[in-house]
Amino acid sequence: MIADALTGKRIAITGATGFLGTALVERLLRSVPDCELVLVVRPGRRTDVRRRVEREVLRNDAFERLREAWADDFDDICGRRITVVSGDVSIDGLGLSHDDRELLCSCDIIIHAAATVSFDSPLDASIETNLLGPNRLLEACHAEGATPHLIAVSTCYVAGNRRGSAAEVFLAETPFSMDIDWRSEVSAARRTRADLDAASRAPDRLRRFHRDAREELGPAGLPMLAAKTEQLRREWVDDEMVTAGRSRATSLGWPDVYTYSKALGEQALVELRGDVPITIVRPSIIESAFSEPSPGWIRGFRMAEPLFVSFAKGELDTFPGYPEGVIDVIPVDMVAAAIIAVAAQGPTSEAEIFQVASGAVNPLRFKVLTETTMTWFQDNPVYDAKGHPTASTQWRYAGASGLEEQLDRAMTVFNTAEKIVNHLPMRGRNDFTVRLAQRRAGLEQIRDYVQLYGAYGKCEALYSIDRTLELWDSLPDTDQERFGFDPRVIDWPGYIADVHLPTVITQARVKTTPQPRTGPSRNERLCTAVLDPARHFAAFDLENTLIASNVVETYAWLATRRLDTPQRVRFALRTLAETPGLWRRDRRDRTDFLRHFYRRYRGAPVGQLDADAAEMLSHLFLTKAFPAGLRRVREHRAAGHRTVLITGALELAVNPLAPLFDHIIAARIDSREGRYTGEMIDVPPTGEVRAQMMVDWAEVEGFELSQGVAYADAASDMPMLEAVGYPVAVNPETRLVTIADKRGWLCENWERAPGGPRPLLPIAPRFGVRASTERLDRSHRRSRATAIAGDRR
Repeated sequence: MIADALTGKRIAITGATGFLGTALVERLLRSVPDCELVLVVRPGRRTDVRRRVEREVLRNDAFERLREAWADDFDDICGRRITVVSGDVSIDGLGLSHDDRELLCSCDIIIHAAATVSFDSPLDASIETNLLGPNRLLEACHAEGATPHLIAVSTCYVAGNRRGSAAEVFLAETPFSMDIDWRSEVSAARRTRADLDAASRAPDRLRRFHRDAREELGPAGLPMLAAKTEQLRREWVDDEMVTAGRSRATSLGWPDVYTYSKALGEQALVELRGDVPITIVRPSIIESAFSEPSPGWIRGFRMAEPLFVSFAKGELDTFPGYPEGVIDVIPVDMVAAAIIAVAAQGPTSEAEIFQVASGAVNPLRFKVLTETTMTWFQDNPVYDAKGHPTASTQWRYAGASGLEEQLDRAMTVFNTAEKIVNHLPMRGRNDFTVRLAQRRAGLEQIRDYVQLYGAYGKCEALYSIDRTLELWDSLPDTDQERFGFDPRVIDWPGYIADVHLPTVITQARVKTTPQPRTGPSRNERLCTAVLDPARHFAAFDLENTLIASNVVETYAWLATRRLDTPQRVRFALRTLAETPGLWRRDRRDRTDFLRHFYRRYRGAPVGQLDADAAEMLSHLFLTKAFPAGLRRVREHRAAGHRTVLITGALELAVNPLAPLFDHIIAARIDSREGRYTGEMIDVPPTGEVRAQMMVDWAEVEGFELSQGVAYADAASDMPMLEAVGYPVAVNPETRLVTIADKRGWLCENWERAPGGPRPLLPIAPRFGVRASTERLDRSHRRSRATAIAGDRR
């Protein structure tokens, strides 16, 4: 019996945090009571490996049966039977300590399930993990003189894009095998990465990356633009490595880089195994569980699920395949059971291959898959937000290449539309902008999955499972009952409709009832979170966040306070003529714009401006304020949060707002002999400088940034928004709408109070004295703006 054969065995598993790995851990713990497990787990960036196993494996719903059976003893039993070591098969030496390597090599069996399973991974990433990963396990065994039974999980699709029978043999034994040197492939992959990295640093490409960064973030400040530029450069290298991997794989007859690297990994494993006995298990496409640990259990979206969900939501009505084609699917519990049976059987003197697949003995045809799916969604529709069913009534078939071309054309349209919208002077989170971004992202994802599915649709091989069935037939009835892996028992329509699709729809979290969703909306939940008393502080931008105004309007109000009508007309015309140039300068660099614009205050009398600024509070600021914004400031203070206003507006203009806030950080200009010089005392608080000022203030006050809230309206405020735990985009410009929606930030649309004055130009009311006594200096046109220098004659 299987359990008896594995009693007392120490079994190591790589890839335990993955779909198949989790199924293996659960099955061994439940069905082989006396075995010990050693889990080799890659450390997370911030998470200890033991914590990773606890969170990602043992808390998974796959363990519900064990939790019920073991009750309060669950943690103790897992602690006794599971040892977790930190290791990474993608790096030389596996990243193991000396003691952990000895522990690994002391195991009776090593099940190598770790892999880069993404079908569009960069070429070198797949090579390092899928090809060299098994080699590194062998090297560790050879170094310790150990000979554990190494069971390597591969894939049936190492047979490549072929038609007809694919036997359980090594590729070198097939009639159409190619002489490919895996060592040369490793060297070429590493060299390709180095070449592409060098190419990414060419001046023309760096300029393009910088231009694209500015296109996305706008005038967000040099550090953030530099970081985004570098991110785009690295992403370009990775994207080119993905293309290189796909091109190399398809040129050699494999559907993708995953199958290509797995095939070469098998070749290297057989060549280097030495005295270590090896067995290779090749599953086909692994999908949700047939029965164990529960029918339909699945971890994350596998291969077909995104297409099902896209069909259910009405986003895709064309299937990238043909009705008579076969999709070779195998439930995850059958793969886990077959691996455990192979482990219990023990190794032989020769390397063996077991394929776990369904196509040769119980084929699932695309027609059955699509028709069952359509029928199920007709009986169990998915609804949109208005309560309307969304699924198409018919699924059409098309070759993958034709469908890809349609999706590429649609992507081009959406990319162009998004660029146009980002340049429009719109503000606020409007449905059109959000839907455009979401639709574009959805199309991109669908296109990627269509490319994937199309590649596998071309694989018309029927994977023989003769050796696997021989193993099955050799098992006693009790083992066959407890460790089922015979795919002939699967009723595909029943499995799809009663087992698979219900779980997929649950995991997709789509709307399955026409009734409106109850409970607080997402924005309401986020709003509750930002006002939670646990928050420490709230930082506010001013312009277009709390008031519908800007520094140009402030200047215009102060400048016209003491002018007569003809002077006001001339001032207004000049300002309107300058507006396009000022707008362009502001978009290029906010700091440069403020330095340039504030020089217009040179020569203005300090006392007069201070008095006029107090008047401006009621005449300009309060009439243009957003009542919801002012209420939010008071709500934060009522919740015990400290409030700070951080603005690029001049300190002299915002000082009257001091009673609203605990602290104000604003731009300051120097003065001499009672007049302003127009020269800035500090770097104006914009972009990264604004964020740093907020960080410094929070540090002095003893506040945690993770408990901070920040309100702003523009992509140039990204450094400040990203610095806190609770960013809020208020009346955001289009570019920030897209960013905020992608990152799940709270978006607020605050409006001015209805019924207030709406002057076309921000001109102050007449001061009430003869304007001839308060004259503009004509040097205003030469940027020596003294329009507000009221007592100059």
